[in-house]
Amino acid sequence: MSSVSQPDISVCIANYNGGELVLECLDSAFAQQGGFRIEVLVHDDASSDGSPERIRARFPNARVIASEANCGFCISNNRMAAAASGRYLLLLNNDAVLRPGSLQRLLRFAEEGHQDCILGLPQYAMADGALVDRGYRTDPFLNPIPMLDPQTHEVGVATGACLWIPRQTWDEVGGFPPWFESVAEDIFLCLAARLLGHRVFVLDGPGFDHWVGKQLGGGKLVDGGLQTTVRRRALSERNKTLTMLCCYPWPALACILPIHALLLAIEACALLVSGAGAATVLAIYAPLPRQLWARRRQARALRRSLRQRRTAPPATLFAFTRWIPQKLAMLLRHGFPAIGN
Repeated sequence: MSSVSQPDISVCIANYNGGELVLECLDSAFAQQGGFRIEVLVHDDASSDGSPERIRARFPNARVIASEANCGFCISNNRMAAAASGRYLLLLNNDAVLRPGSLQRLLRFAEEGHQDCILGLPQYAMADGALVDRGYRTDPFLNPIPMLDPQTHEVGVATGACLWIPRQTWDEVGGFPPWFESVAEDIFLCLAARLLGHRVFVLDGPGFDHWVGKQLGGGKLVDGGLQTTVRRRALSERNKTLTMLCCYPWPALACILPIHALLLAIEACALLVSGAGAATVLAIYAPLPRQLWARRRQARALRRSLRQRRTAPPATLFAFTRWIPQKLAMLLRHGFPAIGN
């Protein structure tokens, strides 16, 4: 379906060196059928693989926003949202592929009384078609826990790899904090939206296929073992902590933050013992206190803004919390992660 003026849906694809993957992603977006109008925006984050030229040549109806410097996933999506004109935004990873009927399913559910809700779809692994999640709940430290029950539709977090959000809700939340860069931005967005009275659902329906961890590396199971990277792990710990600081009520922070800090220290020691190497462990955990201090003013301002506009009780944030630490459960099940550069 080609894009026209005044679209119903703006499909926003953040791209960095997407190669063939982003072309497959765009194919799946333009192939969507239904009684709606779409526009497709691609923010190219200073790719070096010729992505912008290939996208323009193959998809002349796609609007390419080319950045001169690499700015990260959050700023890329913020820029596309600012340029988009659809009533709804679909944030789509460049290594994800929509299954036929996905946009029609999302739009129908939204228009049936869920115009202010964040929506997601079942996520399947591109490699083997296995179900990855139907949204997430989290532990108290905001580690995501996949939800797989087809009977459960309201969730704590919808994955940012394919995330539907009404324009009005996006504007109310304020988009992604630009200083997050990447990783856990979907957790922040869903928690902040829930504080402001919005709900999060993952629908039955076609879903999407995703090369999980293909772009940033890690964040997946390979041959029964966990794999991650230094950069992903460092960004994840920083941004989950910042999300707690921005969203959690003070009584919860007073209890959870000291435990969180202790567990991170134990985790760092355990990785050292497991053979991860001092340089790797330091690269993940040592910058965290300095980075949190550097972002204290932005986090304080964002927290104040959310608190002033909050319509849901703070306890709402813990409606989808499982209190057993997810990292402990994963350690017992899969052992220590392999950490790449």
